[in-house]
Amino acid sequence: MGRRSERLSKQGMLASDLAGDGDVIQVVSRAFDILRCFEGHDARLGNLEISNRCGLPRSTVSRLTHTLTRMGQLAYLPADQKYRIGSSAVAMSASMMRGLQVRNLIRLRLQEVAEQVPGTIGFTIPDRFHMVYLEYARADHALGLHSTTGSRIAMGRTAAGHAYAAALDEDVGNALINDIAREMPEDAKILRGKIAGNRECLRDNGYVLAGGLWSPHITGIATPIWSPQYQTYVVVTIGLLAAMYDEQRLQDEIAPILRQLSSTISMMVQNADSGLTSAPVPDAPPAPTAQKKMLPEGMNELEAGTRRPRPARSLRAGDGGR
Repeated sequence: MGRRSERLSKQGMLASDLAGDGDVIQVVSRAFDILRCFEGHDARLGNLEISNRCGLPRSTVSRLTHTLTRMGQLAYLPADQKYRIGSSAVAMSASMMRGLQVRNLIRLRLQEVAEQVPGTIGFTIPDRFHMVYLEYARADHALGLHSTTGSRIAMGRTAAGHAYAAALDEDVGNALINDIAREMPEDAKILRGKIAGNRECLRDNGYVLAGGLWSPHITGIATPIWSPQYQTYVVVTIGLLAAMYDEQRLQDEIAPILRQLSSTISMMVQNADSGLTSAPVPDAPPAPTAQKKMLPEGMNELEAGTRRPRPARSLRAGDGGR
């Protein structure tokens, strides 16, 4: 690979790269920033709202939304004088999702766990300074916990984001936090203060705990999984009411469930990356007390994976493949 390809394989989305490299076309980056503002098909935003969200001059936003509308990526609503996601963006998204039957298997597995745990279970992927739910399941009695597939959650304020950052190689993780600080300084401050402890927890236990960051009522536990297909860590996360689950109860009852869920999803991800569309799905995990007895005291397969050196290959700065 040439130097440019090597750099992109190491980190394609750090803000420092976007700001410092002359080979990155700013207008393309800004166009994608605008599209990121639209969460869901029903989101309707005007140029001023987009400008505020992106931190771009309104004149720049106006030119870009006009171009994106001409391309079909956005649709203009004259009555509201706002924009929404256009047909071309929807079609592109649907086309890109074809062939990912494994997502259906993951969704079913998340729902099985949601029937045991009174919370939310998510399968997330990083997008700049957020994690996005690729799949999501929620217990019927999970009070106060609301998200959907496609929802974006800030890295600095969620267990999923903290697990992702902790999984990165140290220099890559530190660079990511520095980039977050440029746009979300408070989130970066939280992440920086906890990154050392999160890395230690991930090394020792195979998961990361985070509570009271996004909401004082929510606590979470999350595990990263390396995806060769996406060349990044995807993260499995479980969110629960803090009043019901303190840290000790998370470790005793939820961590074993998360380990088994993550092991199953890891097999699915690896099979998908190999061109397969299905994976062996273990039986649903038993009740937490019974499951705890079944788990060995030593290192489990997922934890071994986080410690085991990966084959020699370039660092993915921002995704830190080891």
